[in-house]
Amino acid sequence: MEWDKATDVILISSFGVLAMFAFLGLCQWIKRKSIRKVDRTLLAMVPPLSLMAITYFVFDRLWVVSVRPDGSGEPSFPSSHTMIVSTIFFCAMLALPKYIKSKALCAILDLIMLALIVVTAYGRIAANKHWPTDVACGVVFAIIFAIIYFVIKKEKNE
Repeated sequence: MEWDKATDVILISSFGVLAMFAFLGLCQWIKRKSIRKVDRTLLAMVPPLSLMAITYFVFDRLWVVSVRPDGSGEPSFPSSHTMIVSTIFFCAMLALPKYIKSKALCAILDLIMLALIVVTAYGRIAANKHWPTDVACGVVFAIIFAIIYFVIKKEKNE
């Protein structure tokens, strides 16, 4: 499988993880009959994921910083695959301990998600779709969004 397709599969899998959390939140909302009764761990994901979507829109549509090295002329900064996959997986790593009590299983899932982030980052460069700076900044944005998630989650759980 070529790198571009492999990173697309990982991106889709990250959306699957996000859908799992969204479905859990929706079930809680329906069962508990109030959005205020949905776990704060789930609700706290909304602001950082919204910021991620806004960041994607700004750099993809409004402010093109650089174009892809493959000559396609498409925006390349930051790597949206890397930013999205990293943001979703970092937030998932912070959320999973609430729902999975086994520390060993959480550690295994964390390693799998970290490996998928690394494969995505490397794969976007190997596919000649992004410059290394695009990928690095995608991860930096994701770390910022994960920190925002951590802070909001921590504030709401206290």
